[in-house]
Amino acid sequence: MTWASSESAWQLWKRESPSSKPAATAPEAVARLQQEVAALEARAGAGQFEQALHREIGRRMDRLAEGVLAYRRHPVRRRLETPPAAWQEGNTRLLDYGRTHASARKREARAVLVIPSLINHWEVLDLTAEKSLLRAMAAEGLRPYLVDWGTPDAEERKFDLTAYVARLERAASFVAKRARRAPMVMGYCMGGTLAVALAARRPRRVAKLALLAAPWDFHADKTGHAFLLSMGPMLAEMADKIGELPVDMLQILFWSLDPWLAVKKFGRFLGMDPASEPARDFVLLEDWLNEGAPLAGPTARDCLIGWYGDNLPGTGRWVVGGKRIVPSKIAKPALVMIPSGDRIVPPLSASALAEPRRGLKNATRLDLPLGHIGMMVSSRARETAWTPLIDWLKAP
Repeated sequence: MTWASSESAWQLWKRESPSSKPAATAPEAVARLQQEVAALEARAGAGQFEQALHREIGRRMDRLAEGVLAYRRHPVRRRLETPPAAWQEGNTRLLDYGRTHASARKREARAVLVIPSLINHWEVLDLTAEKSLLRAMAAEGLRPYLVDWGTPDAEERKFDLTAYVARLERAASFVAKRARRAPMVMGYCMGGTLAVALAARRPRRVAKLALLAAPWDFHADKTGHAFLLSMGPMLAEMADKIGELPVDMLQILFWSLDPWLAVKKFGRFLGMDPASEPARDFVLLEDWLNEGAPLAGPTARDCLIGWYGDNLPGTGRWVVGGKRIVPSKIAKPALVMIPSGDRIVPPLSASALAEPRRGLKNATRLDLPLGHIGMMVSSRARETAWTPLIDWLKAP
């Protein structure tokens, strides 16, 4: 739409258009452009600029389409074997990543309940054998139990955030019983926000709390989320009527955070060797981004209106199952990891959990020169994010 609008804009700006402003009142930049085009066409011929503009728009559109089609046709698919489920309730499972490495099956291995977002599936934590935070944790003697939320069934479509936190409480109880002590809890993105509620409601079931790019103050940086904030009420109403917020609508929200990202990334993909590791990783990551699950209707309303609209967590007014969730009352050791290049969860939103007065009482803050997804799968993720996380989890 932006590219195509260039032709319409030029029709309004060129001198002979009855809709254009007189040159004397046109903005300086427009007047300068008119002069440059006039000089160009004096040499190349009348109408050459419009033809060139049309060709360039077509070239860009073709390149974007070629990049998308190249991705769609790529043969690579995620082939990692999913570990067995140790527990299940409804469509939610606990995947035992301790089964992926002998070090994690030792008696002294500490259990970690890993909570991903409700929106995108968990595979970004286990993308390939080399780019798997979960398998790296298991290799270091930790026993991750991953929450696989699945896709909401008929009953789960009625779930609000309180219902999901209650399910986490039962999952944590299972892991504690199996491990014979409270597990450590790690939450990524929205999973981190839910992990805070779990720690506030059931402190005895949480030994430590690691929060990775977890949003909390949803009004700390409204700039990047302007579209989401404006569309929130309409989307919540849609979710009320159909019982869920569809994946395609969620994708539009993510797209709105950086509308030009698709153009840039599919253009880069066209320049890659299809057999290369970067091309493989691009396809696997793009598959993950496009294969999320819908949000249950009541949960979508809680997030869009309660979180993004009213900022209930950031103002200390978020109530889960009758209990107000106040981070400053949580005394468990906590690690708050904040990617400085995050566009999905603004650093100012996540950093609220590490602030002295309203943040977690016993928090360690770690700022990372990475993005929201880069902290999981980039070439620097292991050294910059995984290693300090694992070291902190393993520390007494």
